[in-house]
Amino acid sequence: MTVIEQRPANRPAGISDTAADRPVVRLGWLDALRGIAALLVAVHHFRVLYLIPGGHFFHRNFDLGIYAVILFFLVSGYIVPASLERRGDVRGFWIGRLFRIYPLLIVVIVASLFILPTAHSAVPSVVTDHPFRSALANTLLLHEMLNIPSAIGVMWTLSYEMVFYFFVTALFVLGRHRLSAQISLAFGALALLLGAAVGSNLITVDKVSTRNLILACAIVVVMAMACVLSGRTDLTRLGALILGGLGLVLILGNARAPFFETMLIFATMFAGTAIYRIQAGQIDRLLGVWCCAFVLIAGLAAGYMYNRGPARFGTWTEGWKGFVLPFLAAWATFGIGMLLRNRRFPRVLTWLGAISYSVYVVHVPVLHGVHWMLDDAGLPETGPGKFIPSLVFMVLVLLLSHLTYRLVELPGQRLGKRVLKALERKSARGATRSAQDPAQSPTPASHRA
Repeated sequence: MTVIEQRPANRPAGISDTAADRPVVRLGWLDALRGIAALLVAVHHFRVLYLIPGGHFFHRNFDLGIYAVILFFLVSGYIVPASLERRGDVRGFWIGRLFRIYPLLIVVIVASLFILPTAHSAVPSVVTDHPFRSALANTLLLHEMLNIPSAIGVMWTLSYEMVFYFFVTALFVLGRHRLSAQISLAFGALALLLGAAVGSNLITVDKVSTRNLILACAIVVVMAMACVLSGRTDLTRLGALILGGLGLVLILGNARAPFFETMLIFATMFAGTAIYRIQAGQIDRLLGVWCCAFVLIAGLAAGYMYNRGPARFGTWTEGWKGFVLPFLAAWATFGIGMLLRNRRFPRVLTWLGAISYSVYVVHVPVLHGVHWMLDDAGLPETGPGKFIPSLVFMVLVLLLSHLTYRLVELPGQRLGKRVLKALERKSARGATRSAQDPAQSPTPASHRA
């Protein structure tokens, strides 16, 4: 669920005091958009549209998966930097993110490996056949930039989210976080100008280079994260800058997707941030509007120029229309959501938004499980009976997602908060001892911006 946490004025040492003492704000319109997007991803992957007359034609000209993920990226771009800046604490931001993402992934992947038979496994055989490098790359959530398949198919988007977090924290510690519009314009320009000129996987050209890059990234990420989580201002800054630099190297030199698609994803996320800054009065409105207009035009033009002919076989869609139309529609949907942001949304949509991450992850093994259970059921292929598997699929996805949200996501988030409080207490004790010892130079307990 989209929640912005703001800390009380009497916060312990080590927590930034940039956020005011306000109650938690629930942004229902973002929850609704995220919930709809997650459900559409599930519908897309189960090929429900193919059961409807004209479904194949619709899919060729409007990729529902692209529509959903672009909408996801706009939502993330809007809310993630805002969450970090209102919290004002890089360590707290990262602990929140890690305990938000990993518990569910771990449970779902392990359950998939133990419950589903090999013939219907949700984890690709190419992952299980190379367990060490696949596990390491997927654990880093950089697998999409390391030329390694996702352990669960939809995890490819989490690689882009992770690199976006790298960029956001690096910009924050540099005090350049309000340059969202300019950064979005730069990524959009790269997509437009170099969309077909830069190849994919330029670093991982063979097995040895792939292995070496994975190991190198693991070392860099672990060391940088140790700095970020240390609670020391100098180390936090160093770790955040290392992560930002690593992310830039990976997306420019080793993303698996075509260059124009990768650049458009980051242009879209930073445009989402620019929209937030317009609304918050942090940047000039005209600059933000020009940014969004340019990214939208760049997406339409790059999709038309680079997603056609032989090149389309390397893209996510079957042709330029399949990318351009959903890209435009995702922006339009986000705009409609913003216009309605002050209205109360139906509870079913906000509930769907709350469980959206579970829906996004859980639906993949459920899809494989439904095919496993119904393969020999002899269900009709015509008439109303052909919708039975889709109905079973959707009911199971929503039911299990609600359960995993309650039993995995929420406890994981609570555990993250306890870990953060423990680190804050430790930092506060260290700061107190330093203040009492005049021979010891004080070290700031946490990065503040």
